[in-house]
Amino acid sequence: MRLLTFRSEDGARLGMLRDEQEVVELSEPPDMLSLIDSGEEGLELVNSAFSAGKGKVHKLGDLRVLAPLPNPRGNVIAIGRNYQAHAEESARASGKTVDPPTVFTKAVTSVAGPYDDVVIDDAVTTQVDWEVELGVVIGRAGANIARERALDHVFGFVVVNDVSARDIQFGWGGQYFKGKSLDGFCPIGPWIVTPDELTDTRSLRLRLRVNGDSKQEGNTRDMIYPVDAVIEWVSKGMTLPAGTIIATGTPDGVGFARTPPEFLKPGDVVEAEVEGIGTLRNRFVSGGK
Repeated sequence: MRLLTFRSEDGARLGMLRDEQEVVELSEPPDMLSLIDSGEEGLELVNSAFSAGKGKVHKLGDLRVLAPLPNPRGNVIAIGRNYQAHAEESARASGKTVDPPTVFTKAVTSVAGPYDDVVIDDAVTTQVDWEVELGVVIGRAGANIARERALDHVFGFVVVNDVSARDIQFGWGGQYFKGKSLDGFCPIGPWIVTPDELTDTRSLRLRLRVNGDSKQEGNTRDMIYPVDAVIEWVSKGMTLPAGTIIATGTPDGVGFARTPPEFLKPGDVVEAEVEGIGTLRNRFVSGGK
């Protein structure tokens, strides 16, 4: 299934993608978090309603598609330096030795839709960077999850662009959380693809383009820690609630590590794609508060 959240005249609604161009509106449950909480029973009811042709049908192009999980439970958990080539390019750019993967979070208020504009406030940052990532949505809560059971806790997968303010991230002695958490700096979507449609996450292509120019080309086979290992490590001693989103890391090709460094500016359009899921398309615009 490909499950999405969209805005209609009645507010945010839950839907299922059909034939790439149509969305079947689901009357129940009311939102994605409720569907996640309903477990396998809820998914079976949704699938039955879909198969029976129940629900209003919309053209995808007529809808404003929102982040599929607009309000995840807690901050988005993210893994830094989980691709060796990216860890190496980051080390070169920083003049340091290669650090191992790390865990940080992005504020829930940074979550944005797959086609939303992202605001660059140059009074706050002038070094806005991109990072395409495979995102995991946790469907069943757990702590100390064994790796061999980790995928049983997955509700589905999304594309994430871990937009980063590098001048903030590397300032004040190192501020991953602040540099990653500006409003709108976490586009997610365009929908959640359930594991029955994406059975093997170990060989998925990741791509990112800026104004049509390729910047990142990677594959999840190059992860240092694949999805099941990430879930095992993150859940050690810490409960992952259902409705948590985990961004699993980015391949090489980020802007700050280029020679010379490249950063996003107002007017740029970024397309972030993960094979088997879809593409985010976000325009970066000037603004401030």
